[in-house]
Amino acid sequence: MTIAPESTSTSLKLQLRLSDDWFEACDATLLTPGRGIAVLLPDGRQAALFRDRAGRTYAIGNRDPFTGAAVLSRGLLGSAEGRAFVASPLLKQRFDLETGRCLDDEEVTVEAYEVRIG
Repeated sequence: MTIAPESTSTSLKLQLRLSDDWFEACDATLLTPGRGIAVLLPDGRQAALFRDRAGRTYAIGNRDPFTGAAVLSRGLLGSAEGRAFVASPLLKQRFDLETGRCLDDEEVTVEAYEVRIG
């Protein structure tokens, strides 16, 4: 068995703003355009991270408020009226990736996080 030494590359990290600090969520290379991934936050909640086909990155809460399941990272990306959204894989409600607002029920939102790659 060959064990490779730890990488010393300076790969770019996707970071989320949590309160007044930045949280390093993952290597930016792990994001595939059009697909999401889930990450565990320090407080035990989950965030869903996305990169759209234009290269923009987004992060929202991963918990679907309609079912309680942590599945938004597995949803389908799309756009409506120029706004990027993810559709829940369960009941198909759409959530704006910038604001977290549900496009199908304006009274419902999920948390949206400021994202940077650094």
